[in-house]
Amino acid sequence: MLAVLNIAFFVFHTALILFNVLGWIWRPTRRWNLATLLVTLFSWTVMGYWYGAGYCVCTDLHWRVRREMGIRDEADSYLVLMVRLLTGWDPPVPLVNAVAGTVFLFSLVMSVGLNLRDRRKLHSVA
Repeated sequence: MLAVLNIAFFVFHTALILFNVLGWIWRPTRRWNLATLLVTLFSWTVMGYWYGAGYCVCTDLHWRVRREMGIRDEADSYLVLMVRLLTGWDPPVPLVNAVAGTVFLFSLVMSVGLNLRDRRKLHSVA
């Protein structure tokens, strides 16, 4: 069961990250994209106030599953782990955080801007 959860977390968390980064591109997914970006921002900041800046619920739960499995290769973040697993390179955490923050901010700005534009278009037609 833990092995299934481990794989499920890899699939879900990776899909969520990709949706956060790319979901603003397609009009039908923009509202959901904005919602997931805001939930991510809430986790990183508000929950991060108590658990540490950049706290991620998915990472926390995934790390718990991996510890129960006896896996002790936890990285400082899910993105660091993914880079390590996919390339063998152990990237500097500040670099990963800077890239993640920049891409997140870009995605958030695009999502907010396009959602506002879509909303204005919808109300101007009606």
